[in-house]
Amino acid sequence: MFLLQGIPESAGYFALSLALLGVPLRWKRIIAAGTLLALVFFVVRSLPFTFGFHMAVGLFIIVIAINRATHLPVTKIFIAVLASFLTLILLELVMMKIFFAATGLDPNATIVGNSNVLWKLAGLPQALLLNIFALLAARFKKPREEAWKM
Repeated sequence: MFLLQGIPESAGYFALSLALLGVPLRWKRIIAAGTLLALVFFVVRSLPFTFGFHMAVGLFIIVIAINRATHLPVTKIFIAVLASFLTLILLELVMMKIFFAATGLDPNATIVGNSNVLWKLAGLPQALLLNIFALLAARFKKPREEAWKM
């Protein structure tokens, strides 16, 4: 169930980072990267690390992946990835407020129990919005075809 929400969210996170950098969106690569990233998130979250550690790992992996795939400076990449991460955080906060207001579920019981199917699917709207934001950013930011190395 995690990957159902994790793949579109990770792909959106990656796509938004690329769009903010002015890199043309190549969806086959973005979906492949999003799938790998979601799998990494899944593995890291299942390890006995502090919750949220998976996002630091993901941020680092995306910076490295974009750095290897493009001709852009790592400082710009880091800023774009961080902006995408902050967008994801804001979307999660807003979408969770809406989710709990709409369903009437108790946030503490739902998050701790982590068993409600609605709760597990609640991340899909934010994943969709991340991808829409990536498309909008790509539309308004002039793409640089020479940005890709491959």
